[in-house]
Amino acid sequence: MATAVVMPKLGNTVESSIIVEWKKRPGDRIAEGEAICEIETDKATMEVESPVSGTVLELFFQPGDDVPVQVPIAAVGEPGEPIDHLRPAASTAPPSAAAEAASAPSAAPTPPETPSTKAPDFVGISPRARGLAQRKEVDITGIKGSGPGGRIIERDIQAALASRPRMTPLARSMVSSGDFAAPPTGSGIGGRITSKDLQAVSGAPAASQAATAPYPASAPADDVQVIPLKGTRKVISERMLASMQTTAQLTMHAAADARALVAYRQRLKSSPEALGLQKITINDLVLLAVARTLPQFPDLNALFTGDAIHQYSSVHLGFAVDTPRGLIVPVIRNAHQLGLKQLAQESRRLAEACLNGKVLPDELNGGTFTVTNLGSFGIESFTPILNPPQVAILGVCNINLKAVETDKGVEFIPHLGLSLTINHQVVDGAPGARFLHALSQNLAAFELTLAL
Repeated sequence: MATAVVMPKLGNTVESSIIVEWKKRPGDRIAEGEAICEIETDKATMEVESPVSGTVLELFFQPGDDVPVQVPIAAVGEPGEPIDHLRPAASTAPPSAAAEAASAPSAAPTPPETPSTKAPDFVGISPRARGLAQRKEVDITGIKGSGPGGRIIERDIQAALASRPRMTPLARSMVSSGDFAAPPTGSGIGGRITSKDLQAVSGAPAASQAATAPYPASAPADDVQVIPLKGTRKVISERMLASMQTTAQLTMHAAADARALVAYRQRLKSSPEALGLQKITINDLVLLAVARTLPQFPDLNALFTGDAIHQYSSVHLGFAVDTPRGLIVPVIRNAHQLGLKQLAQESRRLAEACLNGKVLPDELNGGTFTVTNLGSFGIESFTPILNPPQVAILGVCNINLKAVETDKGVEFIPHLGLSLTINHQVVDGAPGARFLHALSQNLAAFELTLAL
């Protein structure tokens, strides 16, 4: 009897994975435990193994298809065995995967301007997706779910939020009246649509025609490289846009005296190799200082779910890793309990796993605070974007000489730039400023921080 190879569930929050490459074709023999394909979650790449030995009878999806977890992706058995009962439902398979599947847009449509979150009884929706839709006032009746059997899952609501035009309250009210039409982007900050950007309904067709004109019209075809937005890049795009649209972000900048930090790093570099301390970086020192400082500021070591704030006593520290596939944020569990050497080893292990595409999905979830470091690129200050539901993220900048008045007069002292972004919905400016001040002091007196 033929056996289905199903898309595995790789972590508690992974709802689907993308098929990157098939390693076997129909008619090939495959052994139990042998890889049949390579898949990509939102951040990691891994192989799917066959549960049985036999012949690959059929592949139900194409490379590039985004397949929900626990859905059959292939059939393995002996030639001639029936496999119709193993095929995924038409509503589950993308148009490219099965000729008989009804064609449908892969992205959720823009919700109507007058939202209603009450779902008809026949609409299948996960509890997390329903909660997000209710908090953000997203009408789910027009959304086509990408979950098993067409069920609406959280990412479908996030896609609807990302595709919803950004408008001022007045502009949104005017469009809801039906007398005005909105352009794709507006003249406000970040393309926000204001009332002056709206057109009367009679002028809407012209605006629509203008929006569909090719751009740039004079560009030769061989001068343009078209890169499909998929995989990690697509996830980053959706999450960054959703972050900016759904949170009130405020960034504050400060600088910490970096003399103790640089001196301690130099001592580590010249320490005996047997101690295993020579590879510890400035970023590791900053991560340790953050992990030791955060427990004093539970307002920032928290998650905001829309109707509640969850403050954590443990610090699960995310840190940004730049990889060829995009930005990845692994999480150091219980970072506040780790010594410097332990923390540095764990950050190095996770960073290497991200770069090699071997990081596990559960190693990318559960963070309570994030650190992103652009100092090595010479960046003096920047605006880190929140990683919801986290309420704060710290940007680490380069070390610059700063003029400081001392007893000896004005001296130029190396300082490390810090940029803290908070969600002003739930964190006020004063707690954020106090955290930056305390962190700066802990960095300036780093050897004392080691004793905390």
